[in-house]
Amino acid sequence: MRPMKPREERIRVGGIDVHTWIGGDGAPLLVLHGAGGNRGFTRWAERVAQRFTVWAPTHPGFGLSGDAEWMDGIDDLARFYLWFMDVAGLVRPHVLGHSIGGWTAAEMATMSPGSIDRLILVAPAGLKPETGEILDVFYYPPPQLLPMTVHDPKTVPEWDALFGAPLSPAQQEIAVRNREMTARLTWKPYMHNPRLASFLPRVTNPALILWGREDRIVPVECGEQYRRLLARATLTVLDKCGHLPPIEQPDEFARHVLDFLGGDVRR
Repeated sequence: MRPMKPREERIRVGGIDVHTWIGGDGAPLLVLHGAGGNRGFTRWAERVAQRFTVWAPTHPGFGLSGDAEWMDGIDDLARFYLWFMDVAGLVRPHVLGHSIGGWTAAEMATMSPGSIDRLILVAPAGLKPETGEILDVFYYPPPQLLPMTVHDPKTVPEWDALFGAPLSPAQQEIAVRNREMTARLTWKPYMHNPRLASFLPRVTNPALILWGREDRIVPVECGEQYRRLLARATLTVLDKCGHLPPIEQPDEFARHVLDFLGGDVRR
């Protein structure tokens, strides 16, 4: 059984129109995207939406959402999404975040752990690696950076659909906008919050941390750091997978999400 086609809405929060994909059936799952922007309902989301209602907003300053010139850190984005939840009527949703979206989800959980249910962090930034380093994504031009985000483009089921065609002028403009907003939110200190580690032990929500073993953007060792700091976290590392588990291994990724949230895909 396939979920109904997702709809697009603009949800106004604090004077900002937030472009949001909504679809599925069941308890709410708030999905926070990474620096590459909101890709909408890709294969993994379609599978999870058979059991949960997926809310996938586009961060302010990204994609088709409005600007937030006052926002200059991930902590601002986290507070904004707690506000978004109030406006959208999301009561204790599960929260899943990828990369800077995972960092945002972690910050949200430290600010108001009672506001969310289960927490899924997918290769999140936010913690400074103890030995390695987070790749300087702004050093590389986008065409060079893209293949570095995955283990092997040839194994990504949706590679052609997502990345196969040249960007239109409008898509190029959005890509530049996404990159500029990412820099504003994450540049100093680069891709981490020195205080986050001190607050993560407050979070007692069940948490699943998912990482690709071959992640060249955020070292997998950061996953172990998150696991140690979160009271009820488990870490799952996917082999032959880079920084984009949701699109590199969408079926396996969806399975882990559904197993953790307690819902099998309806046949």
